[in-house]
Amino acid sequence: MKITGRVWKFEANINTDVIMPGFTQLLPPAERPQHAFSPNRPGWTKLVQIGDIIVADKNFGTGSSRPAARVLKDLGIGCLLAESINGLFFRNCVNEPFHALEVVGVIDAFQEGDVAEVDFDKATVTNTRTGQVLQGQVWPEALLKILNAGGIMSLLESEGLLGDDYI
Repeated sequence: MKITGRVWKFEANINTDVIMPGFTQLLPPAERPQHAFSPNRPGWTKLVQIGDIIVADKNFGTGSSRPAARVLKDLGIGCLLAESINGLFFRNCVNEPFHALEVVGVIDAFQEGDVAEVDFDKATVTNTRTGQVLQGQVWPEALLKILNAGGIMSLLESEGLLGDDYI
């Protein structure tokens, strides 16, 4: 899969409490995305366009297991590229599914507003302004299976592993 989008940069140690502030858990799911990053970038969601890409420093998604990856997906973010991604947040990205790659050097390779071209299957990232190409960490086959099935629940359903009483 290829993803192209405008870059928004975020610092290190972005917590899920910042991505999806606590009060949003009481809101209907459709209203949660409009509050993404409101503690540190108020009004940001009004600037985001479908397909935009987040480029972040180390330890993106640290914190709780709240469904912050879902909020980014529902906001229309095309992909997350980060120096490193918190393990729990990464697994939530897989399960949603939401495209996310660890790419060493990505934070220095882009300025906010640049356009990134991502070949997710090859885990390559290109800055269209500079031509710089970076190699990210390719997802293992088992995780790609979940992603390509449309998330963990879709995969389980397609394999007949959810009972008729699943809601």
